[in-house]
Amino acid sequence: MATTRASEIGSYLFCARAWWYQRQGVESVNQAELSSGTKLHEQHGRKVLTVDLMRGLAYLLLLIAILLLVSYFTARIL
Repeated sequence: MATTRASEIGSYLFCARAWWYQRQGVESVNQAELSSGTKLHEQHGRKVLTVDLMRGLAYLLLLIAILLLVSYFTARIL
């Protein structure tokens, strides 16, 4: 019994015939488009990772700023 992956279900829902061809081992004729799409997805993934890292850095800097403010006002009170 063959294992069905989630990506295969997505392929089947998008185009049952393309899914069947893929299961039969038939090579797609639009390799240039597939390669281009893969590159676009990789670029998008890098952008998403960059945004996530920048967001994490922003939260860290905000936390440092709050801690500095608290320590400043605590020192002034004492």
